[in-house]
Amino acid sequence: MAVPLRHELKFFISPGQYQVLSRMLRSTLTPDPHGDENNQYHIRSLYFDTAFDTALYDKINGTADRDKYRIRIYNFSDAMIRLECKSKYRDLISKRSVRISRDLAEQLISADPTGLDTTASGLVSDVFREMRINLLHPVVIVDYLREAWLHPAEEVRITFDMQLRTGLGSIDLFNPHVPTVPPFDHEEIILEVKYNQVLPPYINNLLSFALRDGAARSAISKYVYCRRFEFKDF
Repeated sequence: MAVPLRHELKFFISPGQYQVLSRMLRSTLTPDPHGDENNQYHIRSLYFDTAFDTALYDKINGTADRDKYRIRIYNFSDAMIRLECKSKYRDLISKRSVRISRDLAEQLISADPTGLDTTASGLVSDVFREMRINLLHPVVIVDYLREAWLHPAEEVRITFDMQLRTGLGSIDLFNPHVPTVPPFDHEEIILEVKYNQVLPPYINNLLSFALRDGAARSAISKYVYCRRFEFKDF
C-alpha cells in the first residue's frame, strides 16, 4: 500500500508569536481530540539509529531520501505505544506507524530481532532487517509538550512543540523519572505545519499575519538537537 506524501514546514517562533497564533487558531481550527483542557499532551519518543549513526548524519548532510525509526508514547503511559518510521523524500515526508505491545516495545528497546522475521507487519519487518544488517538500536529519548490544531481541508495539522528535552544517554522509555535536560540555551518553540498538496490560502494568510515579525523556515530536527551533547562531529 502506498504511503501518502505530505508537506511539512518548520519554524522557530517566539513566545509572543506563539500566543498570537494559538489564539487565532482557536477560532479557526479544531483542537486535537487527544489534548487536555489546554489542548496539549506530552510526547516521548525513543529514537533508533544504526551503528554508523546513519539517520543522524543523513539529516546533518541533507541527504535527500532518509528514514528515522522511533517508538512513541503519550503522557508517560504505555496505553498507546506506536512504532513509527518517518521518511523524507526530497521536500516531502511520510510516516508509517503501527501500534505495538509493551512486550514488543521492550524487545525492540533491547535491540533483539529474534522472531521479528515472522511478523505480518511490514514496518516491524523493516526494523528486523535494519537490526540484522545495520545494528539498529535505541539511542536517545526526546520529550516535549505538544499543542495541535486540525483542519479537514488538505488534512492540515498545525502543531506547537514546547519544552523540548533530551534524555541524554538513557533509553528507559517507560520511566517517567528519567533525568532530562533542554538542548537549547533558551526556551524555543517549534511550529510545524503539515498538509497534503496545497496549504489553503486563508490558513497561509493567517500564518503570514501571525508571523509577520519574522520567523524563518528552518530544517529543524528535534532528534539531532537532542543528540547534541554526545560530542560527535556535527
